[in-house]
Amino acid sequence: MGSTSGAAERAKPVTGNARPARRRLSVDRRREELMAAALELFSRRDAEYVSIDDVASAAGASRALVYHYFGGKQELYVAALKSAAAQLEARLRPQGDGRPLAELADGLSRYFDFVEEHAAGFAALLKGGPANSSGEIGEVVDAVRHRLLKLIMKQMRVEEPGPVLRVTLRSWIASVETAGLDWLERRDIERPALERMLVGQMVALLGAAAEHDPQVAELLDDLVRDRASRPDRHGPEADGQEGP
Repeated sequence: MGSTSGAAERAKPVTGNARPARRRLSVDRRREELMAAALELFSRRDAEYVSIDDVASAAGASRALVYHYFGGKQELYVAALKSAAAQLEARLRPQGDGRPLAELADGLSRYFDFVEEHAAGFAALLKGGPANSSGEIGEVVDAVRHRLLKLIMKQMRVEEPGPVLRVTLRSWIASVETAGLDWLERRDIERPALERMLVGQMVALLGAAAEHDPQVAELLDDLVRDRASRPDRHGPEADGQEGP
């Protein structure tokens, strides 16, 4: 009887708060799931308040498995941010060889596609910025911003920006980042309107900088002349407004 009772006991289904059975996944897929869970947590809380146990629970994995793949929380944080950065940069690769402002608007649209589709990754990436600007984390965020600067320079046919233009472009990138975070939090402005506003801000910033630097003045003249000769759906004309 004791043997039968033991067998019956072992046959009982698992109930209560037991962890769901883990799926057998490839190494790459499991790493992706762990990083996705980490990004979601890091987007909502500072990294110091997220534990390995939190990540394991969110991913339906064991604590030991997280350590097996990443070694520790810092390694996981850096890997997750690098993953988000790589996805964003892939979205921003030039799609054509059109007009500078049209290319800028197209790139901005792809940027906000990423913001919308990968909200956790975007938020975690930017929140890994100024407050955590040292070491590998700061390097990941700075690399993204440097890449954005290079892409904008390429779109505007600028090989080497002077100090005034460099500061202007970096200021605009910071504005776009802030707008992305604000839009994710509130969503009280339509995305197309926000994107057009940001393109307009670029033109306005260049206008202010042009008063201090001939390089910027020449660039702005070229941009305005090009847009006036071939208006496109991204400029102020799309809203029935006059251009600069």
